[in-house]
Amino acid sequence: MNTGKFSGSFKLLIELHNKVSHLNTAIERLYPIAVVVCDQFFIYDIEQGAYQFMKSAPLPMPIPVGIRAAFQLEDYSGRIACVVTPEVFDSTDGYVTLLHEFVHCYQYETCEQTLKMQLDIARHAQEQGNFMWEIEHPFPYTAENFIEPYQTFLDALKSEDHQALLSSRKVLKSYLGLHDFEYMVWQEWKEGFARWVENLVKHHLGMPENKGGIHPPFSRVSFYAGGEAYIHYLSKRESSLVNELPSLFNKLQSV
Repeated sequence: MNTGKFSGSFKLLIELHNKVSHLNTAIERLYPIAVVVCDQFFIYDIEQGAYQFMKSAPLPMPIPVGIRAAFQLEDYSGRIACVVTPEVFDSTDGYVTLLHEFVHCYQYETCEQTLKMQLDIARHAQEQGNFMWEIEHPFPYTAENFIEPYQTFLDALKSEDHQALLSSRKVLKSYLGLHDFEYMVWQEWKEGFARWVENLVKHHLGMPENKGGIHPPFSRVSFYAGGEAYIHYLSKRESSLVNELPSLFNKLQSV
């Protein structure tokens, strides 16, 4: 493959980044990008203010078209990188998605592992060798005892009813128990915050915001939407939280 094929796309990404990087600490800098082409990663990184081709590497596993993720690249010194397939460059929405994944890179490089190990569910998963718990945890999404208070929580965020918000969180914590509540909070912090930054960027650019998951039936993605809404609410009360991710994590956990 022509390793300069994406040079124009990377220039557009840098131009977009220059317009929005001031919005939040998590997107102040650019991160490595691994583009999946056939059975290889084509890895690019910033050098002298531009994305440069660094190396190609074989895929460690089958990776589907449409992937938008952030994970460590064993063949790039274990560095965290944004992993995508080429059609991400086909729309402005795709470029904003890259910034969403940069937020995950920032989380990983600053505090994610430390915060994760504060959770009993994460320590237990590590002991069991369960590396997929963040995606596969069997959460009771369809249980009425979850649906009702979570909907009340979302409604309280919309109406900015602080007392209803606190009481619904207490009901959720009581019903869910330790692992399910920790799982919900983790998704709200990790994906909800990335969604919050994504929507901050979209609002700045005059684009429609991402509200996927806000309505029933509830799923893991509902915590992305609920987390984003909660973080937006908290940011209006305590603006420093969105630049202090450990403090934000503790605030989401507190009931």
